[in-house]
Amino acid sequence: MNVTLGVQTDKAAGDYTRLAVMAESLGFDGISVFHDLGFQPSLFPLLEMARVTTRLRLGAACLNPFLLHPVEIAGQAAALDLASNGRAYVGLARGTWLGRVGVRPARPLQRLAEAVEVVRRLLRGDDSGYDGQIFPMAAGTRLAYPRRRDALDILLGTWGPRGLALAGHCADEVKLGGCANPDMIRQVRAVLDEACRAAGRDPSSVGLVSGAVTVVDQDGAAARRMARAQAAMYLDVVAPLDTTVTVPDSVLAPLRAALARGDPDAAGRCIPDELLDRFTFAGQPAAVAEHVAAVFEAGASRVEFGSPHGRTGVYGVELLGKKVLPAVREAA
Repeated sequence: MNVTLGVQTDKAAGDYTRLAVMAESLGFDGISVFHDLGFQPSLFPLLEMARVTTRLRLGAACLNPFLLHPVEIAGQAAALDLASNGRAYVGLARGTWLGRVGVRPARPLQRLAEAVEVVRRLLRGDDSGYDGQIFPMAAGTRLAYPRRRDALDILLGTWGPRGLALAGHCADEVKLGGCANPDMIRQVRAVLDEACRAAGRDPSSVGLVSGAVTVVDQDGAAARRMARAQAAMYLDVVAPLDTTVTVPDSVLAPLRAALARGDPDAAGRCIPDELLDRFTFAGQPAAVAEHVAAVFEAGASRVEFGSPHGRTGVYGVELLGKKVLPAVREAA
């Protein structure tokens, strides 16, 4: 049972170092840093965290090959692996909200597949060139500095069957970003297992990550109110991807209208309790621990507690580490 934190990039350097030291001391297995449009580039906090930790697995979840060329992705991953002494992983996804900057995500699966291939070749020092349709590399192209390792784990952020088929061929982990739904975890695990077998791989070699907005507090009602507001912007994106849930227009229409006028609290109030529990981990520590146990039972190999963690970030991480994490591991 692997349990990690997911962190938004909206903080000062000292906040990241304090958070990383706390996470390592509390027994978390790693930290993923988001790379959302408009926020700080993920490499900045990751390097800060690498500097003050010795054990945590670190990576961006996720970089996308529409805004960042895979040569740059490989370079960032290799640099982080050097800084962390071999604790880095590479997270890739098609990206969200790209239309805001005029990017049309054409051929996303081919772009992801070629990005994985380019990253892997560069990390292992293969300079023979690559005849990609989207990302060709001339012979002699290489990372012109020493690498800590010749291979890093590749995580793909994807929900659909075609993305899972790709993951079965080339990924080490799949992340369902914004999913805390055991039913969807169970369904995706079955599809991913079949994709691995079709690719001649052992299904146990590809992990499945459930990551979602998390708010834990001794005041469970307050935690859930905050989670609603935090989850609203993501729900609009991920709810259509969860094929085990039907979100009625009576929820989505007012939620989208509230988001459009910049009112996340009103958007959050549109989300009913049963829907909130499909897309967030929210409530008192015991309730969150029970929810996490159900997600692991459904087939997740890792659970990632996403920001904001609590009504204050530090207090939320402390509760997760001291109350939720021990309960989850004891139940296992």
